[in-house]
Amino acid sequence: MADNNKRLLSLDALRGFDMFFIMGLASFICAVCGLFPEGGDCALARNMSHVQWDGLRHHDTIFPLFLFIAGISFPFSYAKQISSGTSRGRIYCKIFRRGIVLVLLGLVYNGLFNLDFENLRVASVLGRIGLAWMFAALLFINFNKVTRAVIAAVILIGYYLVIRFIPAPDVYGGDPLSIDANFAGYFDRLFLPGRLLYNHGNFDPEGLFSTLPAIVTAMLGMFTGEFVRSEKKGLTGGRKSLYLALSGLVMLGIGLLWSLDFPINKKLWSSSFVLVVGAYSVLMFALFYYIIDVKGHTKWTLPFKVVGMNSITIYLAQRIIGFRKISDFFFSGVAQMCPEEWARLIDSTGYLLVSWLFLYFLYRKKIFLKV
Repeated sequence: MADNNKRLLSLDALRGFDMFFIMGLASFICAVCGLFPEGGDCALARNMSHVQWDGLRHHDTIFPLFLFIAGISFPFSYAKQISSGTSRGRIYCKIFRRGIVLVLLGLVYNGLFNLDFENLRVASVLGRIGLAWMFAALLFINFNKVTRAVIAAVILIGYYLVIRFIPAPDVYGGDPLSIDANFAGYFDRLFLPGRLLYNHGNFDPEGLFSTLPAIVTAMLGMFTGEFVRSEKKGLTGGRKSLYLALSGLVMLGIGLLWSLDFPINKKLWSSSFVLVVGAYSVLMFALFYYIIDVKGHTKWTLPFKVVGMNSITIYLAQRIIGFRKISDFFFSGVAQMCPEEWARLIDSTGYLLVSWLFLYFLYRKKIFLKV
């Protein structure tokens, strides 16, 4: 098992597993499903896309799991900074800098350099990660565990009360849980700069108000990292994995019960969504942690680690670099000689391979984008 001063190998592997799906694995799985009778209508293929509004599919877990993992890392980095004598002011500067840089990278991803500021979307996936992680980190270094647990509960309950019972004032008679009349959309229409993305420009799933419960997602990761760092007598790696799994099951039960009144909804980042996907995140981490860091089975992790150690890089690179053109250059000839279903599989395989080889080159050269 890794000691408390070492990097958790399971984090890089789990982050890589998570990012694999948006790097091309989801398309690859859909292409494989297309070879069978049900094709894209099978349950596995449907889980490779987001739900329209209420509900949950695997693709809806990718974003919150990434934020959760970012949370796990912070107690380790914070302890390292404290032990090395880094001043509190310096730590604050690093926290704010990381949050701001991620917001700026989100703007770059959204097309900042097109200089079309009138149509620029300000909200972004990276921006939400930056803001949610930043506020969770500030809470971590200023409050003890019990106080932070109370704050997390207040955020989730308060968000539930606002969204569930206060419809958007500018939509007469609307359902407060609908995409048209939810309060989060109303708040963002008032205060979020830039173009809103969804529902004819009046709602954004990464808006300001729904970032509040996302802070709790990052906090759950920090609670997890704090627990893993614990040195209590008798608390072995195996027991930590077990307790994490049990806590995940408890969260799952509470989240499912809450969803009966406050549906699981990624675009609203509903409180039930936080708990249910938080449960998934804890369970996945417990599994990876037990196999990799506790039992030491690491040889199989290379494909995931290559992705996980450059996750922000591949997220941005897929927006900037023409991996599809590179893949077509090498694989389109073979694909054109095959039936449509097999051609789709060859195309998706080629894209995934080219993307991974790009990261593998960076990995071998020890080039990592750190924010």
